[in-house]
Amino acid sequence: MASPVAAQAGKLLRALALRSGFLVAGSQAVQLTSRRWLRLQEYQSKRLMSNNGVRVQRFFVADTVNEALEAAKRLNAKEIVLKAQILAGGRGKRVFNSGLKGGVHLTKDPKLAKQMIGYNLVTKQTPKEDVKVNKVMVAEAFDISRETYLAVLMDRSCNGPPPGGVDVEEVAASNPELIFKEQIDIFEGIKDSQAQRMAENLGFVGPLKSQAADQLTKLYNLFLKIGATQVEVNPFVVCFDAKINFDDNAEFRQKDIFAMDDKSENEPIENEAAKYDLKYIGLDGNIACFVKGAGLAMATCDIIFLNGGKPANFLDLGGGVKEAQVYQAFTLLTANPKVEAILVNIFGSIVNCAIIANGITKACWELELKVPLLVRLEGTNIQEAQKILNNSGLPITSAIDLEDAAKKAVATVAKK
Repeated sequence: MASPVAAQAGKLLRALALRSGFLVAGSQAVQLTSRRWLRLQEYQSKRLMSNNGVRVQRFFVADTVNEALEAAKRLNAKEIVLKAQILAGGRGKRVFNSGLKGGVHLTKDPKLAKQMIGYNLVTKQTPKEDVKVNKVMVAEAFDISRETYLAVLMDRSCNGPPPGGVDVEEVAASNPELIFKEQIDIFEGIKDSQAQRMAENLGFVGPLKSQAADQLTKLYNLFLKIGATQVEVNPFVVCFDAKINFDDNAEFRQKDIFAMDDKSENEPIENEAAKYDLKYIGLDGNIACFVKGAGLAMATCDIIFLNGGKPANFLDLGGGVKEAQVYQAFTLLTANPKVEAILVNIFGSIVNCAIIANGITKACWELELKVPLLVRLEGTNIQEAQKILNNSGLPITSAIDLEDAAKKAVATVAKK
C-alpha cells in the first residue's frame, strides 16, 4: 500500500500526450478536484470563457470592501452572490476565522464582504493553517430552476486524465442515467450532431437545445485553444461556477495564461523552487530527497517511509538538468533545519550523471554541507560521475539501488 507521502506529492505529476477530448455532463452539480496542473481562480476562468463566447453571469472582482460595495451598486441586481476567491473547493461549507460561515453567500447585503476579505477560510482542501482570502467575486444572482453540469476533460484511454472525483463516482453508481459521456476526436473536432445529442441528454428542448449545443461547442473549442486538461461549468448554460485546469506542458504556447498564475497560496519555498524549474513540496520528515522524475521522487519518498524513515520533502529536478539547478536544489534542502540526511536518487536517462555529480560536489563544498549525504546514481555517463564523486574528497555514502539507499539513509538518521 502506498504511503500518505504519495498523496501529498501526487499533485506534481504531469499529463503527457494530448490525444482526445471527452465531454461529461450530468443533471446534478458535481465537483471535480485536480491537483496536477495550473489552476486559475474562478474569476479568471470566467473571464476566459466570456472572452470566447461562453455565457457567464455578470460579475466584478473586489480587493477591498469598498470595491465590493461599488460592484454591487454597478450590478444593480435584486440579489448578489459573494464568493471567496481561493483555489480550494468546498468554499460554501466552511468557516472564516472572522466567524462568518461559508465562503459563498447569496445576499442583498454586500457588506458581508467585510467578514470575508482579509480573513482566512478553512475547507477540506486547504492547508491546516487555512488560506487568506484576498479577493471576492461580486456576481449577479439568478434563480436556478434546474442544475446541470458540463465538463470537457481528457480521456485516460487516450493518454489523458479521466473524469474523476468522489461525487462523479457516487452519481454514476446511484443514478447512472444522469451521467452522459461523448468522446470527441481531437483531430476532427466536435460535430454538430454530438453537440445536439449532449444538449438533448441534458434536457434542453426547442430553441434552448440549439443554444445549449452552441455553448457546448464554444466550450470545447476553448478547451483546445488554451491547452486545457479540464473545462467545467455549473450550471450549464449560463455559467455560475467555472473551473479550468491546464497542461503545464502547454506553457510555452500559453504564456499569457500562465502569467495569470496566482502563487499567493503556495508555500514560499515552492515559489523559490519554481524559479529554477524545481518541483518542491515540503513534508514533515528529516531525510531530504533529491530526485529526477516525479514518479521516482514519489517512489523514493515511499520507500523511505516503508523502511521506517520520514522524508523531509518531495523534489523533482525535471529533465534538462544543469549544474546551477543542482546547486539551487541543495540550497533549498539544506535550508530546512529538520534535515538530518540527504538522499540523492538519480536514474539518468536523458540526464548526464556527470552534470549531477559536478553540481553535487560544488554545492557540498560551497554550502559546507553538515549532514550525511547518500548517493545512488545510474544511467548516462555513470562511470565519469562516479569518478567525480570519488575524487571529490567528500564523505559520500554510495548505494547500489533505491532499496539500499533508503535503508542506509534511515540507518544514518537513526544513529543520531
